[in-house]
Amino acid sequence: MSRSQFVRFRHMIPLLVVVATALGCSNTDGEPSADHSSHSTDADAGSGDIEGLEVKDYPAGKHVEPTQRVAYDESPPFGGPHDQVWAACTGIVYPEAIRTENIVHSLEHGAVWIAYNPDDVSGSDLESLAGRVDGTPYTLLSPYPDLDAPISLQAWGRRLKLDNADDPRIDAFIEEFRMNRETAPEPGASCAAYPGAFDPDNPPPFDSSPLPADAVPVG
Repeated sequence: MSRSQFVRFRHMIPLLVVVATALGCSNTDGEPSADHSSHSTDADAGSGDIEGLEVKDYPAGKHVEPTQRVAYDESPPFGGPHDQVWAACTGIVYPEAIRTENIVHSLEHGAVWIAYNPDDVSGSDLESLAGRVDGTPYTLLSPYPDLDAPISLQAWGRRLKLDNADDPRIDAFIEEFRMNRETAPEPGASCAAYPGAFDPDNPPPFDSSPLPADAVPVG
């Protein structure tokens, strides 16, 4: 490269940085940025290493309105249509159950959601779960009413139900699926609260009422 060519290239660098940022090559969460070029995931990635792991293939990118509900085929859900706004998942411990349609969007971004039955988990067990989440990017913890197991871990297309907070598979699940680029459709997309649309201090609550006739199907 000649000196004149080098000078011209050097002056183009700021423009290239701007373009790269606009295309989503960086984010503000301190994690690798999302690859929005494809919604495809590997349904078999990490499926055989954790005993009891459930695996399902869900298409991504299907959004519903804030007033709509989804007729999820699993409880807790771990994929499928979801609200356009994600639940803040920057290592937040939610004291109350929150709207699942928002949480499922967080899973699409690569988050791991730990849900627990508040009738079964409390005291030191709850503190143990909270310690795994508090301040850890791309994780969230919340109670889930009527959960059929004491603890359930969710990532996009992956779920693991457990009985004990000291089960080593909890850490294995988080390590395997938090920000997993082979299983999450949009790993690295923001987990920060969406300004004006999701307040982690006053999140939309969990809705336990019967599903309405216009609930959005998963399939």
